Amino acid sequence: MTGIDPIIGRARRLLTESRRTVVFSGAGISTESGIPDFRSPGGLWSRLRPIDFQEFLASEAARREAWRRKFELDDAIGAVQPNAGHRAVARLVAAGRVSHVLTQNIDGLHRASGVPADRIVELHGNGTYAACLACHKRYALADIRVRFEADGAAPVCACGGYIKSATVSFGQPMPLHAMRVAEAATLACDLFVVIGSSLQVYPAASLPELARRNGARLLIINREPTPLDAIANLVLHAESGPTLAALVADG
Repeated sequence: MTGIDPIIGRARRLLTESRRTVVFSGAGISTESGIPDFRSPGGLWSRLRPIDFQEFLASEAARREAWRRKFELDDAIGAVQPNAGHRAVARLVAAGRVSHVLTQNIDGLHRASGVPADRIVELHGNGTYAACLACHKRYALADIRVRFEADGAAPVCACGGYIKSATVSFGQPMPLHAMRVAEAATLACDLFVVIGSSLQVYPAASLPELARRNGARLLIINREPTPLDAIANLVLHAESGPTLAALVADG
């Protein structure tokens, strides 16, 4: 490892010594693709009050506003692509080094980077499609947008259920199957790698704690300190893309 930054060398050794690694990603890996971090100061949620799930269910006006915001945000972000961090994670999965990618992100960029769908656990859902809350029928956003812009009404499924972006809103229960798979993967790993997460949103942020209690090593890569830095084996306060690219680089 001649010429390699010593802390990158230590992180590489953690990966090399691991038999089963789990990656846990947050907004920080996707901000480098141009997707804003809604929770940061100045972010969307500091300017607009999030629409609670119960409010979405109870109010036609809230449902219309939720869809208006969704399409406005999609237009503002535009087409986004995986960055060096996503590609590095995909490379680790392809090499058999990472068993699962647990993500708080709803952007679908891990899948776009080449990580197989059965290796990704989307803890907060997926914002690239919509689904009926009653029968769970899946809808393309483009089709929903045509309907919404035609009459301004919040879309309703043929079964009568409300159609919603397939994300987990404030007040909405976490997807039980996703959490069970995430917990099982966490308990089976010997290295848990946090990438770009503030580790402040629960219950997802409980997973690195679970891994550590179960004897796994903990590596945290995040620009800012997190509440779990003190229990980690190694912390890198750095941009995720360049750091991950360095970790998986040959040589």
